[in-house]
Amino acid sequence: MMSVAVARRLVRSLDQGVSPRRVGAVVNRNVGALRSGASYWLVLLSGFFEPLLYLLSIGVGVGALVGEIPLGDGRVISYAVFVAPAMLAASAMNGALAETTFNFFFKMKYAKTFEAILATPVRPFEVALGELSWAMIRSAFYTAAFLVVMVVFDLAEPWWALAAFPATLLVGLAFGAVGMAASTFMRGWQDFDLLTAAQFSLFLFSGTFSPVGAYPPVLEAVVAATPLFHAVELVRGLALGQVGWGLLGHAAYLVVMVAAGLWLAARRIQRVLCA
Repeated sequence: MMSVAVARRLVRSLDQGVSPRRVGAVVNRNVGALRSGASYWLVLLSGFFEPLLYLLSIGVGVGALVGEIPLGDGRVISYAVFVAPAMLAASAMNGALAETTFNFFFKMKYAKTFEAILATPVRPFEVALGELSWAMIRSAFYTAAFLVVMVVFDLAEPWWALAAFPATLLVGLAFGAVGMAASTFMRGWQDFDLLTAAQFSLFLFSGTFSPVGAYPPVLEAVVAATPLFHAVELVRGLALGQVGWGLLGHAAYLVVMVAAGLWLAARRIQRVLCA
C-alpha cells in the first residue's frame, strides 16, 4: 500500500509538468563542471578500479582456494564467475551513491548550487531528476567498463553481459534515488559515516561473496530484505543466464526504491531550499 501511495504521488508530480529541457539543463551544468575540473576525472576513474581490485583479489585470488560454486539449476561455476556479477551490481551502487550523496550534499549545503538553480524556472522535482540522470551517467560508465572486463576475462558470455547492462542501470537508479533522498537529511559530513557503514555492510552481506543459503535462517531472512541483495540477484541471474520469474520480483523492489527515493528527494529539496 505504501508503494502504491508513493507511486501515485510521483505521477502527480509528473502531471504538474516536468520539462525535459529543464532537466537537461541540470545535467548540462554537471557536464560543464566535469569539463572544468581535471581532479573530478581522477575521482571518476578511481570508482571503476575499486570493484575491479575486489574481483581480482577475492574472486580470482581467494577463488583459487574456494573452488567451484553450485547453482540452483544444477550448474557448477568457478568462484570468480559467481563473484563477478555481484561486483558489477556493487559497482552500479557505488557509482550512483558517490554522485548522489557526497557530491549532492556539497552542492546543496555548501556550494548553494541548487538555490541558484531554483531561482530559475527549474522545479525541485526537475532538480532531483537532473541529478539522478547525471548519477546514472557515472554509474553506466562504471558498469559498462566492468562488463567489458568480465567478457575479456571470460567471466560472462557477451550476450548475457549485454542483457545484464539494463539491470545495472536500474540498480544505479534505485540507489541513486535513495542516496539523494538520504543526503537531504544529512546535517554535516560526520553523518556520512553512518551511510558509509551501511553501504559497506550491504557490500559484505548481500550474497556478494557467498550464497545466501549458507547463512543461518534468521540472517538469511534479513539479507533477503536488503536492497543490494535484490540488485545482486537480478544482475547475477541475467549475467549467468538464469532467467526466471523471480527476477521480476527483484526488479519490482528496485523500481519501488526509484519511485520512493525520487519523490522524497524532491519533497525534501522543496522543504529545505524553498521554505
